[in-house]
Amino acid sequence: MTVALLFISFFLLMLIGVPIALSLGIASLVTMVFATENSPTIIIQQAFTSLDSFPLMAIPLFILAGVLMSTGGISERLLNLANVLIGFVAGGLAMVTVLASMFFAAISGSGPATVAAIGSFMIPSMRENNYGSGFAAAITASAGSIGVLIPPSIPFVMYGVVGTVSIGSMFLAGIIPGLILGFALMVISYINAKRNGIEGSGVTPSFRDVLKALNEAKFALLVPVIILGGIYAGLFSPTESAAVASVYALFIGVFVYKELTWKSVYQSFSSAALTNAATVIIIGFSVSFAYLMTRERIPSIVADFIVSLSENPLVIMLIINIFLLIVGMFIDTISAIVILTPILLPVVTNIGLDPIHFGVILVMNLAIGFVTPPLGVNLFVASNVGKVPFDKIAKGMIPILVVMLIALMIVTYFPPLSTWIPSLRD
Repeated sequence: MTVALLFISFFLLMLIGVPIALSLGIASLVTMVFATENSPTIIIQQAFTSLDSFPLMAIPLFILAGVLMSTGGISERLLNLANVLIGFVAGGLAMVTVLASMFFAAISGSGPATVAAIGSFMIPSMRENNYGSGFAAAITASAGSIGVLIPPSIPFVMYGVVGTVSIGSMFLAGIIPGLILGFALMVISYINAKRNGIEGSGVTPSFRDVLKALNEAKFALLVPVIILGGIYAGLFSPTESAAVASVYALFIGVFVYKELTWKSVYQSFSSAALTNAATVIIIGFSVSFAYLMTRERIPSIVADFIVSLSENPLVIMLIINIFLLIVGMFIDTISAIVILTPILLPVVTNIGLDPIHFGVILVMNLAIGFVTPPLGVNLFVASNVGKVPFDKIAKGMIPILVVMLIALMIVTYFPPLSTWIPSLRD
């Protein structure tokens, strides 16, 4: 009765258009009032207590750093560098979009932020060069998904907190899978260009051109070096690295590139505050929802059910991947991580999977959820930024989803791709 009321009320609220954060909170409240004898104040207590966490402070600070870098001239310089490096190849503009998104992902840690920053330049440019508005927006939305894999990553911070896994190790674990996903998107960009007769600029850059572009983008490229280098050198924690990144972005935007005015700084802080407010509400009510599930032993029930389907670890991982892909279509990344980590982590550890590897699989599945309707946050951002109808983007996503799923299977069934770099720290 309790479990049925919790999930039925949650999905009914989502179906009638209630925001997911409120759906989680209201479903938890209704269930607590009508199906348990506990005080409903526990919902608020759980939500508030969950936010009293030092590692969680990294999330608003990384959000702020991403916004400051987006408005401070860093994204344009990263685009120019990507264009010099690969713009001359067939399908070069689409590849530039992917490469620039990978650069920006290593700064912002956010998928939608990456789409907004890169898409505003690249979608119109690709459309003018006959890529088709649907494919242009779709490849931009997909490239933005890399933002949650290449460090720093807000979902990795969340997974580390909920699963008590080293956030620093998670940052390292996402590097190779992020590169694999980026390479897969470049391959489909090349195939699409060849099929439609789209050529690159045809101008092979000289060594001097590359050095010039690198020099212009050097302050942007230093961000991941400072963040990761500081963490692994023991100079500061992942949370403190987010603060360092924010101060660095502010300094570079104001005093070096001189593109951040006091007005744009105020707007950046306001935008980051609003984004973080929504994130905090989602985290708080997600924890309340997860508390009720744990109280009703849902994690144990689900774990027993999955294991009962097969004893083969490879089959179990396939089932979990399918389950996560479906979840990613309906539930945002932060909520899904808070709710599903306590359920699935015991299952995968029992079959011998490294928690770090599973964290990458979990986030990579949910990254694909960024570009799968009906939630598809990146699709909506790309549609808005590029002024492209949603149905055109959905059609352009079909071949891209195929290569993203292939990349997911490669990462799932070859654990060293996730665990090798973190193991070098030991």
